[in-house]
Amino acid sequence: MGQYIVLDLEWNQSPLGKDGSMDRLPFEIIEIGAVKLNASLQIISEFRRLIRPRVYRQMHFKISEVTHMSMDELNMEGEEFGKAMEEFLAWCGDDYKFCTWGSMDLTELQRNMAYHKLPNPFPRPLLYLDIQKLYCLQYGDGKNKVSLDMAVQLQGMGEERPFHRALDDAYYTGRILSVMDMETFGTYVSVDYYGLPRNKAEEYRLHFPEYSKYVSREFDSREDILKDKDITDMKCVKCSRMLRKKLRWFPYGQRFYFCLAVCPEHGYVKGKIRVKKSEDDRFYAVKTAKMADEQDVELVAQKKEDGRKKRSAKAHHKAASKSLKGKSKQNQSDKVS
Repeated sequence: MGQYIVLDLEWNQSPLGKDGSMDRLPFEIIEIGAVKLNASLQIISEFRRLIRPRVYRQMHFKISEVTHMSMDELNMEGEEFGKAMEEFLAWCGDDYKFCTWGSMDLTELQRNMAYHKLPNPFPRPLLYLDIQKLYCLQYGDGKNKVSLDMAVQLQGMGEERPFHRALDDAYYTGRILSVMDMETFGTYVSVDYYGLPRNKAEEYRLHFPEYSKYVSREFDSREDILKDKDITDMKCVKCSRMLRKKLRWFPYGQRFYFCLAVCPEHGYVKGKIRVKKSEDDRFYAVKTAKMADEQDVELVAQKKEDGRKKRSAKAHHKAASKSLKGKSKQNQSDKVS
């Protein structure tokens, strides 16, 4: 791998909230900022462009408050999005890996590209490094993520630039990247879900030291997802053996399914399916499989019991409501009689 492109975006949104928002473009990019790092994690180049807005012509007050940008500045100094993207991709070059702080930037970049009818040159799957996640793995507990400005403070880095502008945040993210143990944590790539597998043969399978991830193609319904054997099968993370399920897939809430499987050599493996909506309002699944200890086994079993109780209480409440409505109608009928 050649160079790292650390990308950060600033975007505007409808000042009227969801009522004034476009379904396919909830956030319109108004600034692109990026820094380029070489293989030694040294910053060697910077890129910044302001974008002249075409969709949301009034600045959302929160965006203005955080970024201190104005519409006058964007209209006077901004470029057309297509021209800025052409310059940005030329600056990136051919051999690079995207890095971001968080998981939204690449999705929103591609949404803006689609709105402006620009060709999408990125591969499927589009793999990138979420520096916020990696920082959490190396310096935190692996679960609770910190903000960029907090990470900079915790590392004792000088704050010679302001935060919450695209190039400045990209610069600080690049500095955090420069103190990461990439040999250990650089293997934990993230996958962007904007460009999903177009068919079964393209479905994404990612393998990491402690877990594996499977990203499906799109389905017409949630029910169709659980009929797909590749999604519901469980394999051992360590030896890839097909596993017998101790607890079959069960729903937990509206978007999650869990299961528990057993490898005769390596022990318990817990599975999680998260059902998500695609850009086309269809459904796809992200399945993760992870080795499980005794505490994990207990938590999965407890989730199943909690889910059963919630469904039972919901069914009981529904039956009681139906009974009350029936009695009310009967009483009204008796009064008429």
